[in-house]
Amino acid sequence: MAFQVDDKLVIGVSSRALFDLKEENRIFEEQGLKAYEAYQQEHENDILNPGTAFPLVKALHNLNLGERQLTEIIIMSKNSTDTSLRIFNSIAHYGLDISRAALVGGGNITPYLSAFGTDLFLSANQEDVKEALSSGIAAGLICPTDNLNVKPEEAIHQIRIAFDGDAVIFSGEAEEIFQKEGLEAFAEHERENAQNPLPEGPFAKLLKTISLVQEQFNQDQSPIRTALVTARNAPAHERVVRTLRAWNVRVDETFFLGGMKKADILKAFGAHIFFDDQQTHLDSASKVVPAAQVLTE
Repeated sequence: MAFQVDDKLVIGVSSRALFDLKEENRIFEEQGLKAYEAYQQEHENDILNPGTAFPLVKALHNLNLGERQLTEIIIMSKNSTDTSLRIFNSIAHYGLDISRAALVGGGNITPYLSAFGTDLFLSANQEDVKEALSSGIAAGLICPTDNLNVKPEEAIHQIRIAFDGDAVIFSGEAEEIFQKEGLEAFAEHERENAQNPLPEGPFAKLLKTISLVQEQFNQDQSPIRTALVTARNAPAHERVVRTLRAWNVRVDETFFLGGMKKADILKAFGAHIFFDDQQTHLDSASKVVPAAQVLTE
């Protein structure tokens, strides 16, 4: 019988999202493919340091500790088969439960995201993330981890995922009004439409899938905890509450910050990943938690 992923949360992660490959990528960009391949082969027994997506991937293993295998993590990389050994050696070193991969040798990875049933794709390649989003798959461009102290040996007992609202969970329609017409017009628009659910954004389907996984556990024992961290505040909060209710989606913690800094909240929440579309929020957030940008252009 073929292996099925229909009932699993499928995460596609590039090698540069999972591990720190800044030096290797520099060699590729400055010296070309052959120099990169030679370097990877020469160092294939040298273990790579964790990257931005590492804490999330490690935390996701909690979903497979019992009898139910609820998640599948797949390496989706532009590496060739021959240069992948270092990636798999590092995966084995850290004890990560990853056995499947798509190694496209510099080709287009987007068609394979749907083929694998991917719910979320994390990458350090901007074009790959744009193409994934355009094809209807939730995708995030990882932020650098220079200031993060990732501890690969640290036990993680609960996955914590945080989302921005507009242009991430919800469509960017309301955000566009704010950008073009200002706060007052935005607030008035949201008051007038408080009873109308917000249109879905690029990460709505992912949130719904996570919510379905959460329903299989008692709320106080769920291995996944979610947070909505939004710059909205009253009176623009009502439409958010009614939208989540209409979707029958559970969000464990919600923060209506009204323009306050998100980084402190995310640090207190202990996010293993935070998704936002605005660079200004990500610049500060990525200094305290792993973060990824949802590209809107």
